[in-house]
Order: sequence, then structure tokens, then C-alpha cells
Amino acid sequence: MPTPEDTVAYFRRRLQHETDPADVYAAQRAGYRFVILDVRNAEAWAQGRIQGALHLPHADLPARAPRELDPAVPVVVYCWSPGCNGGVRGALALASLGYDVKEMNGGFEYWAREGLPTVDDDGPLPRTFDPLVTVVRR
Repeated sequence: MPTPEDTVAYFRRRLQHETDPADVYAAQRAGYRFVILDVRNAEAWAQGRIQGALHLPHADLPARAPRELDPAVPVVVYCWSPGCNGGVRGALALASLGYDVKEMNGGFEYWAREGLPTVDDDGPLPRTFDPLVTVVRR
């Protein structure tokens, strides 16, 4: 059985490597300098993405990241949803290259379900707020 100290250390480590849509949006609005990186494929990117995100599919990261991402700027990666491990793959690839990286829990699904800004190639998408994942204010 883990000690209380081990349990605290475990959760502290998780928070060093994970974040969530609400915290990413708050950091974005506060003007923190970081990259939001969509690691899904081109079809998923075209369907919709986080406003302000960059696109580098996780399979392309080893070749493209050193050319396209500043290693001094922290990165938050996301994929589709909690059921997708593309974000983990992307975070692993970036960490292996020496980037300061976090995975965004919930991925694009929970960003959109919380009603946070999304876009596609034609511009902003409608914002809908899912009462199962966020407080809906009237």
C-alpha cells in the first residue's frame, strides 16, 4: 500500500504532465506563452480544432517539430478525446525531443463540449455548452 507521501508525489507528477481544457483556456486568455498543438490527422483538423492551435500529426513530430516548434516554448498537445491516445503519443515524441510538454485531458471533445472556441477552415464554429461537463450560465 502506498504511503501518503507516495500518493502526494504521484498526483504532483501527474499535474506536471497533464492539464485540462478549462486550465488551457484560462492560460490562453491570461496571455501565457505556449503552443496548443493538435496531433490528429488532416481530416480531423479540417473538421474542427481549437482556436489558435497549430497542427502537427503525432506521426510527423520527430521530423517536423525541430523545424517548426521553438524548444523554449511549452507545448500542450491534444487529440480527439479521452478514448484516443494520440495525445500521449504526441507528448512522448515531444518529450523525447526535449520539449516541455503537457497532454490536455479530454482532448478536442471536451474542449468543444465545454463550449470553448473552435474553428474550421471557414472560421469560428458555433459554441455549445454541454451541462454534463460544464456549468451552463444563462
